[in-house]
Amino acid sequence: MDQSITQLLSQHRIHEVECVIPDMTGIARGKILPKDLFLSAGEMRLPKSVLLNTVNGQQPDNGPHVGDTDPDMLCRPDAATFRVVPWAAEPVAVVIHDCFEWDGSPVALSPRAVLRRVLDLYTQRGWRPVVAPEMEFYLVARQQNPHEPLQPPIGRTGKPEAGRQSYSVDAVNDFDPFFMELSTFCGVHKLGVETLIHEAGAGQMEINFTHGEPLELADRVFLFKRTVRETALRHGIFATFMAKPMETEPGSAMHIHQSILDADGRNLFSQQDGSASAAFFHYIAGLQNYLPQVMPILAPYVNSYRRLAPHMSAPTNVRWGYDNRTCGIRIPKSAAQARRVENRVPGVDVNPYLAIAATLACGYLGMLEGRQPAEPVASSAWNMAHELPRHLEDAIELLRACTPMRELLGSHFVDAFCAVKELEFGTYNRVISSWEREHLLLLV
Repeated sequence: MDQSITQLLSQHRIHEVECVIPDMTGIARGKILPKDLFLSAGEMRLPKSVLLNTVNGQQPDNGPHVGDTDPDMLCRPDAATFRVVPWAAEPVAVVIHDCFEWDGSPVALSPRAVLRRVLDLYTQRGWRPVVAPEMEFYLVARQQNPHEPLQPPIGRTGKPEAGRQSYSVDAVNDFDPFFMELSTFCGVHKLGVETLIHEAGAGQMEINFTHGEPLELADRVFLFKRTVRETALRHGIFATFMAKPMETEPGSAMHIHQSILDADGRNLFSQQDGSASAAFFHYIAGLQNYLPQVMPILAPYVNSYRRLAPHMSAPTNVRWGYDNRTCGIRIPKSAAQARRVENRVPGVDVNPYLAIAATLACGYLGMLEGRQPAEPVASSAWNMAHELPRHLEDAIELLRACTPMRELLGSHFVDAFCAVKELEFGTYNRVISSWEREHLLLLV
C-alpha cells in the first residue's frame, strides 16, 4: 500500500474507504471496505466483466471480451485520487483504482487504461496535452414516474422557472442553498471547479473546471457528477446529466478545451511569433475527420442524438471557426500561449475518460497524418450539411470500422464497447413509446 494513502487515512481519521473504478458508462463500481481491511488487502478484486455493464445493468456475451470463465482482475488504488467524501455521516474516503491483469498489464477494457494509452502516445513524442471541460446539467423536480416529462424544480421563490434565464445571476441565486453546499463539497473534494453560470434551459446550469492534466481532469469530472447528484438529493431535487432531458429545452454538453505543450512547456499550437502553427491546423483536421467516427463515445445513448439536432444550440457537423459557437469545433479568442481548440460535440452524458481519450486521439491522428482542415466558417454553421451520425446504431458501425481509431484505443476495447452500446440500443428498441401508442393505436 502506498504510504501516502496510509498517512492520509490516519490524518483524516477515515473509518471506511470507497474503492471505485469507472466502468464503460462512467458509473462508479467497486466495494466499500473498512479502513483496516483496505490497508491489509492492498488491492481489490472484481470480475473483469464489471467493466461491461450497460447503463441498465445488463452485460453482453462476456466470452469474447473477458473469457468464458468470467475471471477476476486486480484493482489497485491510485494514491493521487484520494479524497474525503464530504457528505458522509462519518469520515469516509474515496479512492479511484486502476485495473490490472494478473501478469501486471493494464486491463484493456478499463476507461482509465484507454486514456492512459492515448496519453502515452503523446508522451512518446514529447507532447503534453492540457484539457479543461465545461459541464452543463439540469436541476429538475423529483419525480418517480419515468413516463412523465421532467419539470424544473422549485427554488426559494416558490415558483419553477417559466422561461429561459441564460446567464441570469438571480436565477442561480434562487438555488443558493444548493450551490453553497455544492461549492463546499467541491472544495473538500478538491475538484477545482472554477465558474458557475445559468445556461439557456430552465433549471440548466454550467460548471467550468480549471485546466490541467487529462487523467486528473477525467477523475475530477467523474467525482463531480457523483457530488452534484448527491447534493441535489440533499436538497429535495434531482440533478441529471442526460444529454437531452426535456423535449423543448436545449441539451447539455461537455465541451472539452484542449491544447498541447511541447517538451519545453510551449504551446505546440503557436509559433514563436504568436501565429498559429502547422500542428494547430493538423489537429483541427484530425477532429474534423475522426469525430464522426468516435460518436458512440461522444454520444453514447439514444438520448444523446436528440441533443444533436438542428435549432437546438448543438452542433450537427464538424465545421470549425474562430469564436463561432455554431461550429462543432470552436477556436476561442486567446493569447498565443493559450491558443486552444474546443470540441463542442460531446454530450454531458459521456464517460469523461473515454470522451477525453477519443478527442485527443482524433487530434493526434490529424497531426500524425499531416491533415489539412477545411476553411473556417465565419457565419452560422447550423444551416450547413449534417455531418455527424444521426443514430447510435449508425455511429457504432462507424467506430467499429475505423482502423486508425482501433489501433489507438485498442481493438479489444472498441469491440467490447460497441457490444455494450449495441445491447443498450437493443434494449431501448424494444420499448413502445407513448408517441406510438398515441398516434398509431387507432389510426393505422
